[in-house]
Amino acid sequence: MKKAVASRAPSEPKLPFGRQHQHGPGLESKLSPKPRFRAAAYKAAGKLTGKIALITGGDSGIGRAVAYIYAREGADVAIVYLPQEQKDAEMIQKEIQKIGRRCMLIPGDVTTVAFCDHAVDATVSEFGKLDILVSNAAHQNRKDALEDVGDEEFDLTFKTNIYAYFRLARAALRYMKAGASIIVTSSETGILGNENLPDYSATKGAINAFTKSLGRKLIARGIRVNAVAPGPVWTPLNPSDAGLPAEKVAKFGAHNPMKRPAQPEELAPAYVFLASNADSSYITGSILQVMGGEPAGG
Repeated sequence: MKKAVASRAPSEPKLPFGRQHQHGPGLESKLSPKPRFRAAAYKAAGKLTGKIALITGGDSGIGRAVAYIYAREGADVAIVYLPQEQKDAEMIQKEIQKIGRRCMLIPGDVTTVAFCDHAVDATVSEFGKLDILVSNAAHQNRKDALEDVGDEEFDLTFKTNIYAYFRLARAALRYMKAGASIIVTSSETGILGNENLPDYSATKGAINAFTKSLGRKLIARGIRVNAVAPGPVWTPLNPSDAGLPAEKVAKFGAHNPMKRPAQPEELAPAYVFLASNADSSYITGSILQVMGGEPAGG
């Protein structure tokens, strides 16, 4: 009789990481250690077979991990990214194609109304429908004082984080049918706040309120709307934060109860859960916290 083998979680990279910094937008291909996105311990079950997903910021970080795990679950995906991130986008496209799914690349800037409409229309034109929208692209830059947050920076943060979510959802609803799902990436900062990210935190709080409101509004249409609120995650977002010096990047996530940042693959299953009607058909207007033990009420 064979002995049972206990399953163990994979060991995660331990801090400190190497000192590093990038000019935004950051590239995953330049990070060390490389963020994990494949979720090797995850067992796919065909939960998204036949679905079409549009994911902004899908070239790297959380978006890349979500695109890949959606493909493993049977979905075809379209990913949105900035033109400067082409190399990262082509890399994940190849990885998705290797497992037999289609991946459409849509370069552009989500801060404009026209591009948000274009991204949705192009996805439907290519695949014939849209079942899942993941609004994930984000912008942040830490500041030492509120006086350091200029109007241009404030506008860019809001246009990238919350305006794009609103505009993409509005465009997607022209095509979405009952059973569809809208998911947005929030943040622990939208719940707890962050003294060095006042504008970013404000956008994430707005995301949470908009998610709750839209979730209630779309119940009658059979479309669910939810958010994932991560704690610190090892993606290009923080190493390319102009207000986070290289020595602090090396210790990013150290103050979390788990003493490290999450890997993107640790976030991705939450997005499957919220997209799958088999798993979360009774969940809408919710903010799912994936915060590494950070207490946040409830």
